[in-house]
Amino acid sequence: MSDNPRIGVDSYLEWLKGEGIPTVEDFGVDLFTVDTRPWARLGVNGAAVHLKGRGDFVSMFVLDLAPGAATSPQRHLYEEVLYVLSGRGSTTIEAADGRKHTFEWGPKSLFAIPLNTRYRHFNGSGSEKALLVTTTSLPAVLNMFHNEVFVFDNPYSFEERMGQSKYFSGEGDFIPALPGQHMWETNFVPDLAAIELKAWDERGAGSKNIMFILADGTMHAHISEMQIGTYKKAHRHGADFHVICVTGKGYSLFWYEGQPDFHRVSWQHGTVFAPPDQMFHQHFNAALSVHRQQAQVADRRRRGRPEAGRRFDQRETGRRADRIRGPVAADPRAIPGRNAQSGRRGEHARVPLSAACSRRAGGRTAVRSAQ
Repeated sequence: MSDNPRIGVDSYLEWLKGEGIPTVEDFGVDLFTVDTRPWARLGVNGAAVHLKGRGDFVSMFVLDLAPGAATSPQRHLYEEVLYVLSGRGSTTIEAADGRKHTFEWGPKSLFAIPLNTRYRHFNGSGSEKALLVTTTSLPAVLNMFHNEVFVFDNPYSFEERMGQSKYFSGEGDFIPALPGQHMWETNFVPDLAAIELKAWDERGAGSKNIMFILADGTMHAHISEMQIGTYKKAHRHGADFHVICVTGKGYSLFWYEGQPDFHRVSWQHGTVFAPPDQMFHQHFNAALSVHRQQAQVADRRRRGRPEAGRRFDQRETGRRADRIRGPVAADPRAIPGRNAQSGRRGEHARVPLSAACSRRAGGRTAVRSAQ
């Protein structure tokens, strides 16, 4: 037994300290503004992004590939889902038997790396950088095994995780379920702004979504859509849900039950936030365009259990409902007045929801619930 027992050590944070890359910590982060530095492990610039609500199981990294650059070959025993913020390039994945799958990605592409397969990312442009953000289960895995070699140099092959060849070309399989729980199984989604979503009328007029099964993983991902001039009903859930704005502009409000004040995060493409554990939050589309947002989480929802995803709507803990059916928007702080100024990237935008709706309501505010 060691004379210095390791008690209360976070193996993930200990590992991260040795990687020598910057770490950004905040309630919400504009991923386009994250400062990246050389990351020896990957051979490109990188940074860690830690959100207030990331919990114990999930972390994010920004990968900054210079023109013509490529990452060093990687392989690891944790799951990884990547979203392309900007740039165009390709990823090559190599199976244990030597078979390779290569697919090309661009802005708003989403894809997953099959567990413990070798892979590399390539920037296909000789003049522009490529910016990717990756959501991983690395904290959970490192804190479970406490062994870096086991995680990053493990020869075991999960052949079943590769999936069908068509999953690497942007094709997939639609798995019908209850409204709001329809699934699309694939490894690669070419464009989250263009993928067909399924109606979820229970959530409100025009509400749509789709769940993803990516590389047969346990990292849950989904995308939802809010129409112009709508908001999602306030709700709460556990930590780890990393939400990224794909299209549109707006803001989200956060508060704990009984708190008199809101915390506000304004968002547009590339903004990410993670609501802390059991903190109520509500999303507002304040743009004159449809808003789409994606979310990733280390979740227990798997194929064959579509009803599990409904726990936020119908569960109650004691007397505390996990969803507020009445609009918090009645509070004047939730919908700024018409004289508020629009914010630019990196600032807290103050786009009045009333202005976003005025064209559709003859100058009158027409706020509708979308969830």
